[in-house]
Amino acid sequence: MSTGKKVAKAAGMLMIAMMVSRALGYVREASLASAFGAKWQTDAFLAAFTVPDFLYDLLVGGVLSSAFIPVFSSYLATDREEEAWEVASTMINLLFIVMVICVTLGMIFAVPLTKLVAYKFTGETLALAVKLSRLMFPAFVILAMYGLMQGILNSYKHFAAPAIGAIAYNLCIIVFGLLLQKKYGIMGFAIGVVAGHIASFCIQLPVVIKKGLRYRFTFNLRHPGVRKMFLLMVPTMLGLAANRVNLVVNQSLASGISEGSITALRMASRLMWLPLGVFAGSISVAVFPTLTSQAARQEMAEFKQTLSMGIRSIFLITIPASVGLAVLSVPIVRLLFERGEFNPGATQVTAYALIFYCIGLFAQSAVWVVTRAYYALLDTLRPLLIAVTTIFINVALNFVLRPVLAERGLALAYSLTGIYNLLVLLYILRTKIGQIDLKKIIRSFVLVSVSSAVMGVVTYGVAGFLGTHLDLALRINQVIQVGLSIVVGLIVFAVAVLMCRLEETELVMGIIKRKLKRAG
Repeated sequence: MSTGKKVAKAAGMLMIAMMVSRALGYVREASLASAFGAKWQTDAFLAAFTVPDFLYDLLVGGVLSSAFIPVFSSYLATDREEEAWEVASTMINLLFIVMVICVTLGMIFAVPLTKLVAYKFTGETLALAVKLSRLMFPAFVILAMYGLMQGILNSYKHFAAPAIGAIAYNLCIIVFGLLLQKKYGIMGFAIGVVAGHIASFCIQLPVVIKKGLRYRFTFNLRHPGVRKMFLLMVPTMLGLAANRVNLVVNQSLASGISEGSITALRMASRLMWLPLGVFAGSISVAVFPTLTSQAARQEMAEFKQTLSMGIRSIFLITIPASVGLAVLSVPIVRLLFERGEFNPGATQVTAYALIFYCIGLFAQSAVWVVTRAYYALLDTLRPLLIAVTTIFINVALNFVLRPVLAERGLALAYSLTGIYNLLVLLYILRTKIGQIDLKKIIRSFVLVSVSSAVMGVVTYGVAGFLGTHLDLALRINQVIQVGLSIVVGLIVFAVAVLMCRLEETELVMGIIKRKLKRAG
């Protein structure tokens, strides 16, 4: 089986799970928007989520992606399961203690932490954010344990339980939020967050036990596997922290624009993350093992080819997706969120922010693959240093663009920072390993961009025509406008890109065919 087909098979499997999770995530966000709109209560809820979510991404997300799964899997692959569980037990115990300490401090210092992520919050908005934060904070200890169990199950090549756990998490937020909102207000959604973390943990635990849970109370920090984890994860954690800081800075500055600004940016970024999380995430995760094995065998020609194919495949998906989201920004936001307390004014603000987020979508997506190429080469320091510089770039752009463009300026700053990040990563990687097939990458970028531009013009025209002939106050007409515009746009793009005869269409079509086959 060729490298492209192997990547397509792995990416297709991951994509299905991610699409289900993203779909439920949308329902969750839509339920919140419908119940409270882009108002101060929603801003408070989203701000309260920021600090504990940051801790999870930093302490668990970075550990899983760069350290835990590779080390734990290597012991399993070499029939050293007892050692694997000694390492896992040490990490579980250590992470539990660290998370308990962080959560306790977070609850004690909830007020200054909330001011840190939303510095303009005052009065009842600040009080509500602090209250919500203190309610949700303890649940993130459970989430950390869930994350490590997910890593264990993935190492055993078991993906069903983590996927079901993610579904249960979103369902709990939706159900609890809608059932309790009349009595407890937005606190009902926070209760749903806590219930969701507990449910996802309880779904995975029996499966981990069935796999042969060998947990023991140990802190063997001198174990070679544990030491290797620390060496791998520290730079990655710092790099993730830098990326999260950019989002926190944007959110904090948004709190000083107007009521609902944080919510508008959140909803826009959620839509941006649909192609970013589903497609770019699937491809980047799928190519990582191939890049790692090729780097280990010093197969640098093949390594560069895999990297190039991964970047070009992401361009093939994310560039037309970003153009489509931009030209259909108002119809899409109106269809997905405009109901209840989420009014037309909130739709306009969110749609305009989405347009500026779309400018850097291709770069934010490609960074996922390029960063993994560095990790495959056992280089975690350079991505860290580059990520740190993005903080200063992002802050500077925020202060320049925010007074002129408000929420749109913050979204544009995030996009431009992503483009800077990608260009610097590629430049330094080229100096490190030589030519990286840039001619093919640039050619693909240009051809896909031109094809997407043609698609965008046609899609915008179709949406405009339907908008003048349909009563868009009716939900069914909104569905027709968005759905038909997307179908026509996809046909136009498919014809244009097939005429270009791009090599990466084989990989992307392989992913789509496998997904449709499994769905059928």
